[in-house]
Amino acid sequence: MNFSSYIKNILKSQELDSQVSEILNFFTPLTLTKNSFLVEKDTICKYFCFIESGILQHAINILEEEKTTYLALKNSCTSALKSFLQETPSRKNIKALSDCNLQVILVKDFKYLLENNTAFHRFYYTLIEKQIFLIDDYRIDLLTLSAEERYTKLLTNEAELLQEVPLHYLASFLGISNRHMSRIRKNIK
Repeated sequence: MNFSSYIKNILKSQELDSQVSEILNFFTPLTLTKNSFLVEKDTICKYFCFIESGILQHAINILEEEKTTYLALKNSCTSALKSFLQETPSRKNIKALSDCNLQVILVKDFKYLLENNTAFHRFYYTLIEKQIFLIDDYRIDLLTLSAEERYTKLLTNEAELLQEVPLHYLASFLGISNRHMSRIRKNIK
């Protein structure tokens, strides 16, 4: 799916389709090679992006151990949003787990579109709303589901992650040790 189709799919409004070309004009291509960073902790995130291809890992370090907090796949948008919008140092890293092709926008252009383009405003509002729902579900799942149930839910709802993301990143994302993840995978197959 290209970025234009993605925006239109989120909007679900033909009356706003004419404004999509203006949105696209503010985004530019950016390529990240595997293991390079969109943003590093304690630096300001320069971009909000749409992922055309590749995987971006959001991670923090706790006691010198990397913990995955989110995995952004192709055909999704991501950023260290607080850092990006408030132009403050990021509390996390966003790293390319594979080569990535992105469409990116700078904060001044992002804010311009929010104020002046109804389609972009609605697009962003819908994205944020969907993300809040996902975060809420994820937090409840961490508290109410066993490790096996979280893995099974991932298998059911996001099977592409299992194909595209190395196992140790998935284990970290699910809050499971690598060894426990291996046992779960053996038992569930």
